[in-house]
Amino acid sequence: MNTPFFPEFRSRLAALGRRTTQTLRQTTLAQLQRHLSDFIPAPLLSAEDEGPNSRDRCFNLRLTFECFIWQMLQPRTSCREVVRQVQALLRLAGRCPIDESDSAYVQARKRLPRQRLEQALTLTAAAALKRLPAPAALQGRPVKVLDGSTVQLADTPQNQKCYPQPSMQKAGCGFPVLKLAVLFCLNSGAILHLVMGTLHHHDLRLLRLLWEHFKQGDILLGDRAYGEYTTLALAPAQGVDIVARLHQMRKVDFRKARRLGRQDGLFVWSKGWLQSCMLSASQWKDIPSPITVRIIRFTATIRGRRSRRITLVTTLLDPILYPADQIIALYARRWRLELCLHDLKTLMGMDQLRCKTPDMVQKELLAYLVAHNLIRCVMAESVAHYAVELDRISFKGSMDALRQYSMAIAQARNQITRKQLWQDLLLNLARDLVPKRPGRQEPRAVKRRPKPYPLLTRPRHRFVEISHRNRHWKGRPRNYRGLN
Repeated sequence: MNTPFFPEFRSRLAALGRRTTQTLRQTTLAQLQRHLSDFIPAPLLSAEDEGPNSRDRCFNLRLTFECFIWQMLQPRTSCREVVRQVQALLRLAGRCPIDESDSAYVQARKRLPRQRLEQALTLTAAAALKRLPAPAALQGRPVKVLDGSTVQLADTPQNQKCYPQPSMQKAGCGFPVLKLAVLFCLNSGAILHLVMGTLHHHDLRLLRLLWEHFKQGDILLGDRAYGEYTTLALAPAQGVDIVARLHQMRKVDFRKARRLGRQDGLFVWSKGWLQSCMLSASQWKDIPSPITVRIIRFTATIRGRRSRRITLVTTLLDPILYPADQIIALYARRWRLELCLHDLKTLMGMDQLRCKTPDMVQKELLAYLVAHNLIRCVMAESVAHYAVELDRISFKGSMDALRQYSMAIAQARNQITRKQLWQDLLLNLARDLVPKRPGRQEPRAVKRRPKPYPLLTRPRHRFVEISHRNRHWKGRPRNYRGLN
């Protein structure tokens, strides 16, 4: 498509070309384009005026993005399966088939700009929040939850160089590990921003990279890593307040506090003599001293289990504007955001990334987060229509329903049927609610036993396989000393 007189219109008109037909993309997210257009605007995925994404290819920018997201919604889906999907749809449409190799799709994913994925992540998070009512607690201020996690990467020299494996593992026997810090929206559960680092980066170092994404009036909710002096001293200067669990090394004596209530008081902290290794000398000098913080202690009681005392520290000092029970309830909701990482890593398969270069690893990680936000957008729209609790809508059920209804919407013959199918999708999400199970115990343990294979304790070319492995212990046979 050529527009010599108006070249700036080319990027907006390219998405209307023949390669964006409905038939070709009926098993991707594009068949829901009418309903998802508010989540991901069409100009974001349009062709560029010049550069590698300006040519008219089979896997153009929009089709590559949609296939990439569809691949993340289908756990453990290979690039070959994506190509077979496109081949089958081209044959069904009576068009010339493409090459059976997945090379074209792999190269198209490499050309996909990372900035487009980051913009899609921001837009989908804003779309999910827009469909939900504003929170009433804590003066209606937005609450953002920060949490860190790790994912394993493919064992390639490029990944090992950028994201090394733990030092306790032998060379050739472990996997590269990428550490990430994810900023969630507490109200919608969508992911706002992401920073990546190595296994040796502390959570506070990753927090420094996220400071620019906080706005004045935000409340940061975190775990023990953020309940320390430097974070509590620097955040109020930017108009951001902190609610976190008190660091385990800090001792509390309420007899030395200015009492605000039972187990609720104001404390004065002074800056320590030892400079933080994550701050320069000038930055350490600019940290104010002393500071006033508020500490709240409460007892968490779960039926059938031993009670636990939890101590929170916050910069929300006014007990009238921010009552203690609201801060305690706010911290109790943090566990629900912990489960969002469980949804990503366990249900969507993000615990093990498969791309072989660091650049593609970062794009794959962003594609997972965009797919997660799209599901959150659909859940938020169901909440807006039927006034149910967002926390009770099943993420796994929403992901399964979106996949199945997308195929049905693609086969609908008219617009009325498509609209009815979309309303049925939202209604089913609102009806299929997770039962309320307060205090439910979910231990991190597996019931199904693994195969009795020995552990790989040496590189593959030097490993000697154990014969009759069923007679030996898993990873430690009785006469293991003379085997390897």
